[in-house]
Amino acid sequence: MSPTTLPAAGPEHGHVTFLGAGPGDPGLLTLRAVEALANADVLVAEHEVLDVVRAHARPGVAVVHPDPGPSSDSFPGTGTPQLTVVDGASTTVGLPAVRDAAHLVMEAARGGRRVVRAVSGDPGLDTYAAEEMLACVAAGVPFEVVPGVAAAVGVPAYAGVPLRDAQGADVRFVDARTASDRCWTEVGASDGTVVVSTSLDSVASAAGELVAAGRKPDTPMTVTVAGTTTRQRTWSATLGTIAQTLKQAKVLPSPEGGRPVIAVVGERSAAAQRDQLSWFESKPLFGWKVLVPRTKEQAASLSDQLRSYGAVPHEVPTIAVEPPRTPQQMERAVKGLVTGRYEWIAFTSVNAVKAVSEKFEEYGLDARAFAGIKVAAVGEQTAQALIAFGVKPDLVPSGEQSAAGLLEDWPPYDPVFDPIDRVFLPRADIATETLVAGLIELGWEVDDVTAYRTVRASPPPADTREAIKGGGFDAVLFTSSSTVRNLVGIAGKPHNVTVIACIGPATAKTAEEHGLRVDVMAPEPSVHKLAEALANFGLRRRAAAEEAGDPVTRPSERRPGARRRRTT
Repeated sequence: MSPTTLPAAGPEHGHVTFLGAGPGDPGLLTLRAVEALANADVLVAEHEVLDVVRAHARPGVAVVHPDPGPSSDSFPGTGTPQLTVVDGASTTVGLPAVRDAAHLVMEAARGGRRVVRAVSGDPGLDTYAAEEMLACVAAGVPFEVVPGVAAAVGVPAYAGVPLRDAQGADVRFVDARTASDRCWTEVGASDGTVVVSTSLDSVASAAGELVAAGRKPDTPMTVTVAGTTTRQRTWSATLGTIAQTLKQAKVLPSPEGGRPVIAVVGERSAAAQRDQLSWFESKPLFGWKVLVPRTKEQAASLSDQLRSYGAVPHEVPTIAVEPPRTPQQMERAVKGLVTGRYEWIAFTSVNAVKAVSEKFEEYGLDARAFAGIKVAAVGEQTAQALIAFGVKPDLVPSGEQSAAGLLEDWPPYDPVFDPIDRVFLPRADIATETLVAGLIELGWEVDDVTAYRTVRASPPPADTREAIKGGGFDAVLFTSSSTVRNLVGIAGKPHNVTVIACIGPATAKTAEEHGLRVDVMAPEPSVHKLAEALANFGLRRRAAAEEAGDPVTRPSERRPGARRRRTT
């Protein structure tokens, strides 16, 4: 059996996988962890890692997570994990008794089920994982361990703080919550790097312990909270100044002082070096909450691109797609595809591809029905949707991805080479006169068919509407004039601190007509160029703040109502 082959669960005792979920970034899960999660029958996880691991679990998996009672407010690791059973939708089942993790793992493993016990960081550094493993041994339940990225290693890497260099200094790891006087004495006498796991309001106390044990007060220190996530924030100071630094930054005192942090102490964590190596927090849109007013299917690649810039995309559909009111025309056209009525079919949107594919499934057809028909597609996403359906487009505009761009490349009808002179154009209920008129001018007959209707989507949740109007978003991307009109219609006008980015002049004009100031415009009509333009705006904004000696903030962190100058 290869190391990555999942062992079979026993018919009576089941099987448990102790899995390290890493320090917070979902991308740090190992391939082995993803494989184990996909095969789990039951998932057991603390609240702080549940969202990281649940995305990889199969639908319907039973989920176990911490009880949201008073004990969950305590600092992680200060008591036995208290967990309650919930269903796949994370809704508490009845009024379950709160029990410790070891008993829940044993109970879940009964009956031959595969259990994944996910912990933050790495199981080898978890306070209670070893006890739970011993409970498995005592009960005869087989288990395995899937290591994860430990917070004490992963967080400094994301903060741009190397723990070792060419001189090969010692690295010591200290948990301030359980460290003994002897431990502080030993690390205080060392000149190596010390990585301290502690809480935000205990950082100064840990620094004091190190100074008392012999470390110089001017020894550099970095403190990182919410490491490896887009909420990450790092402060550079010294052992002697960290308390004042956090106070001046208005981080402390705070009701959230119990949040875990990773502090790195040593000459190799000097602020000047971190300024050069801080690759994560210096991303152009780091921590920006960006509103993407498109459906989840349409926004997928755009949201991925925004995440690569450090942003947190929030998708809000502004339109909903519904079947045509009279489906007979669409049904005749799809049957015509099979009977050879058309030479071409032109798709101008992903929704058109979806509408045709759904009709195909309804009639028991598949992509083979496109044999002998030439296929055109406007836009990369439309082309990809066709490829996913099993159809490779014959024509995609070489220039502008629009009806006009498609017409630029569309061949005129030639009775010698084209046995059929008819084009099937499945579209939305919104007119497409430009494309229809252009095809007719090229000599083609066009069946202009309503394949789907677009209607204004339902309003987003109240908290999203309040964030839009109250300045909770840092930027909004408008990809068409309709997204401007529909978003304002269902959610209200974005606050004036929100950066407005538009895909082109027509969209920008609509935004301005609605009283919005346009800050960013794509150099060409492409959603990916729009995201790139927003990232460049973020870079310029960061550079201006650094040059002025100001702290780098997100637009939503500005004083409400503050005026901004337009940046071109």
